[in-house]
Amino acid sequence: MDRFGSKPVALRSKRDGRWVDIGYRELADQVQDLSIGLQELGVRGGDRVAILSENRPEWAVADYACLAAGCADVPIYPTLPARQVEYILRDSGAVVALVSNAAQLEKVQAARQRLPALAHVVTFDPAATGPVLHYAEVLRRGRAARDRYPDWRAAALQAAPDDLATLIYTSGTTGDPKGVMLSHGNIASNVTTSVGLFEFTADDQCLSFLPLSHIFERMFGHYCMFHAGVVINYAESVDTVPADMQAIRPQLMASVPRLYEKIYARVLDSVRTSSPLRKKIFAWGRNVGERWAEATIAQRHLPAGLKLQRAIADRLVFAKLRARTGGRIRFFISGGAPLSPDIARFFYAAGLPILEGYGLTETSPVMAVNTFEHHRLGSVGRAIPDVEIRIAPDGEIVTRGPNVMCGYFNKPEATAEAIDEEGWFHTGDIGQLDADGYLSITDRKKDLIVTAGGKNIAPQPIEILAKTSKFVASAVMIGDRRPFPIMLVVPNAAQVKGWVQHKGLPDGELEQMLDHPEIRQKIEREVRMTLRDLAQYEMPKKLLLLARDFSVESGELTPTLKVKRRIVEEHNRAAIEALYTEA
Repeated sequence: MDRFGSKPVALRSKRDGRWVDIGYRELADQVQDLSIGLQELGVRGGDRVAILSENRPEWAVADYACLAAGCADVPIYPTLPARQVEYILRDSGAVVALVSNAAQLEKVQAARQRLPALAHVVTFDPAATGPVLHYAEVLRRGRAARDRYPDWRAAALQAAPDDLATLIYTSGTTGDPKGVMLSHGNIASNVTTSVGLFEFTADDQCLSFLPLSHIFERMFGHYCMFHAGVVINYAESVDTVPADMQAIRPQLMASVPRLYEKIYARVLDSVRTSSPLRKKIFAWGRNVGERWAEATIAQRHLPAGLKLQRAIADRLVFAKLRARTGGRIRFFISGGAPLSPDIARFFYAAGLPILEGYGLTETSPVMAVNTFEHHRLGSVGRAIPDVEIRIAPDGEIVTRGPNVMCGYFNKPEATAEAIDEEGWFHTGDIGQLDADGYLSITDRKKDLIVTAGGKNIAPQPIEILAKTSKFVASAVMIGDRRPFPIMLVVPNAAQVKGWVQHKGLPDGELEQMLDHPEIRQKIEREVRMTLRDLAQYEMPKKLLLLARDFSVESGELTPTLKVKRRIVEEHNRAAIEALYTEA
C-alpha cells in the first residue's frame, strides 16, 4: 500500500463476460475486513483456515487476511474429490473453510459431521445456501469491528520469520498427501530472491491461470507480482488462456510445460497442412532462429548475416506466433515438470523466452532457475542466491537454504527422513550438476525403472521424447522388476483423425480408430521414430495404446498434472500383464 496505493488496478478478473478491476486500496480494505472478520469468528493466531477455491480475487484476499491475522492458511485444489478434501480438512484441523461455490461447498458439507474442528464455512458465492456464512457478511462484520482493533496493522506486521504461514498438502504420486509447513521466512526468502533475479515493473501485467493452491503460481504469480506492483489478471479457466492472452496481452506468465507443448503442437500442425512453399519457409526460418537463439543464449558474437537472416525469419515465421500470445510477452517461467529442450529452443528463437526453473513445495518452491544472464538450454539453471545444491552419492539432488520447509505437519518421522541432521533436504529427484553449476534433472528417484536384467532406466526423458510426436498426447513408461520396459501411449485424437481422413480410412471416436491395424501401426511407427536414438535396453519393447487420457478425476494425475504411475499401472493391469504374457 505504501508503494502502490495510488495505482488503480491490483487485480483483474472476468465477471459476467467483462473484466473487472480491483485497486490496491480496495484490496487492502477487503484484507483488513476479512482478517478482522475471521478473528471475530474466533480464529486465533496459529489456527488453520482452509481455502477451497479456483483462482479469483477472493483467494488473494483470503490469503493475505490469514497472514495478517497470524493464522496459517491451507490451500486445497478445487479439482480434488470430496474424499481428499475431507482428509486435508481433518488432518490440518482447519477451524474455518473458505469455499468458492456450491460445488466446493458440497464437498465440505458432505464431511462436516466428521470434522469436529471445523467451526465455520464461508462461501464466496452469494447464491450458495445452507448452514454457511457468506463472504460479504464476514467482510461487514470485520468492517463494523474495526474500532476494536486499532492496532490491527501493527499486529499484522509482528509476524516472525519462523512463524507458520501456510500448510500446503503435497499432491503426492503415492499415498496420502503430507502437509508441508512453510514459514513467513521460507516464502519471503524465495520472493525477494526471485524478484531480484528478474525484471518486474509496475507497468507489467501477468496472466495467472495455474492453481494458486500450488506454491509455484502462489510464489511467482501472486506474491512476486504483488511485491513488484504488477497487475495480476486471473484467467477464467485453462481453456480460456489463449483468448485471455489475446485480451490482456501480458508481459509475464508462469506455466507448466503442457501449455508450451500445446502451443508448439498447434504450430507444427499448422505447418503440416500448409503449402510446400510455406513448409520450406518455416523450416528455413526455424533453423535460422534456433542458430540465433543458441548464439544469443551462449552470449557469442552474432554475425551480421545471421542478424539479417533472423530479422527476415522473424517477420516471415515468428511474428504470428508472438501475436497469438498477445504480442507483449517478455518471458515465460516454466516449472513443475521437465521442459523439452527442443521446445525451449524454438520459443527462444520466436522471441518468447522460456526460463525453466526447479523446485518443490518443500523448498518454497524455487531452488534453481535460468535467468537471462545465466541460461543453459536443457538445464533448470543454477542455484538461486543463498541456496545450496549438491548431488548425493546415489545421484539424488539435495538442497539447503532459507527456503527449505519447517517440516511435515504432525509427521516427525517423515520430516526426519526428508531433512537430514545437517539440514539437507532430500528432494527425491535424480540430477547432475555441470562444471558451471547448471542443474539438470534426470528423473524421480522412486520412478527409476530397474529391469529384471539389472538395467537402470530413467523414464521421464523417454516420455518427453515420445510426446514430441504430434500423434502422442500422453506417455508413461513402466517395467520395474520386469524383463523389459513397455510404454503406455494415449494418442492425440485430433491428429490421428486428421491422418485417418487424409488416408481415407474409417474414422470415429479414438477407441474405434485404434481397432484398425493400419492406424495402430502408424502411431507405433511415429512413437518409435521419436525414440530411435535410445539405447537398446531403454527402448520400450511393446506399446499399449489407450483411448482415454489420464486425468485428475480418475486419480491418475495429481492436481499439478504429474502422473501417478502406480495408479496408471493398476488401472491397466490386465492389458499390461497380457503384453508381458505374449512376450
